[in-house]
Amino acid sequence: MEISLDLLLPRDAASVPASRKILDAALQALGVEDQICDDIELMLTEACSNVIQHAENGDGYTVRATILDRRCVIKVIDSGPGFEPETIPLPGPGAERGRGVLIMRTLADDVRFSSVPDDGALVALEKRLRYGKGSLGGRLVADASGSDGQ
Repeated sequence: MEISLDLLLPRDAASVPASRKILDAALQALGVEDQICDDIELMLTEACSNVIQHAENGDGYTVRATILDRRCVIKVIDSGPGFEPETIPLPGPGAERGRGVLIMRTLADDVRFSSVPDDGALVALEKRLRYGKGSLGGRLVADASGSDGQ
């Protein structure tokens, strides 16, 4: 099973809940467990919020989400100046800067950052999916693999 969503969004704060709701609707329809949906929602929120706040170039950005059997891969692509995540210090108590990167690294199974100066940045987040018993997603994965879907 493969489901792909490409959202071309304006760099506006209203685009963040829109992207969350669209991806969450797909995950819920497939029967992804609530805790996994919550983690993905928070990771996506942080990645999109960083674009809204920090990407200085361009009016828009892209959220590309792919659900592939038991994986969800999210790519958030902007045309800003990019950044080096290694240079962001771990946030101390009450700190705002660096918190989003820490949240993404904590919740995602894999996080990759790619940046091309003056051409944009990409944040790629990956999360393993777990489907509820008897869920549509579990049945689709089982049909494709010949297993029981659990």
